[in-house]
Amino acid sequence: MAHTLPALSYAFDALEPHIDALTMQIHHDRHHQAYVDNLNKALAGTDGEGKSLEELMANISAYPAAVRNNGGGHWNHSLFWEILGANGSQPTGALADAINTAFGSLDALKEKMNTTGTTRFGSGWAWLIVKDGKLEVTSTPNQDNPLMDIAEVKGTPILGIDVWEHAYYLKYQNKRPDYLGAIWNVINWDVVAAKYSAAV
Repeated sequence: MAHTLPALSYAFDALEPHIDALTMQIHHDRHHQAYVDNLNKALAGTDGEGKSLEELMANISAYPAAVRNNGGGHWNHSLFWEILGANGSQPTGALADAINTAFGSLDALKEKMNTTGTTRFGSGWAWLIVKDGKLEVTSTPNQDNPLMDIAEVKGTPILGIDVWEHAYYLKYQNKRPDYLGAIWNVINWDVVAAKYSAAV
């Protein structure tokens, strides 16, 4: 079964002023759609054609670069749209406790994620993952992610921040730290908490 572009659960302008509507439209409808289209092309007629994204990620070293890049792009962006939301909430319950245990405070987590995202050279992602039941912050280049068998740090991502320029350039130009500071206003912590519960 071919992979498809997931619909957003909110309008393109829902994340204004932190992420502008035009960036959201181009990012979702063009960039993410291209990853889906190119992944389907790369998988056509191969043993990976019927596999889920998670199955592909777990054994990505067995596939060509086109599957790694576009499969990663599809998986990463699918998570990214989910963890964004118009009503930026705050972590509560077990997730809040886990954040405080691992990092000391939510502000300390944000600072670590922002530093990780800012210092990722070129394009890539900053991640909050569950590894061995505990929270960790890591990053990957390009469209790699911590589910991949080639990842330096493996784990289950529950929050990912896209630091490719296409995620922020229209509004923030080359000011990646400004984008990273703003994105915390539109994180849907309820979704992140559900992903945390599932991962542990």
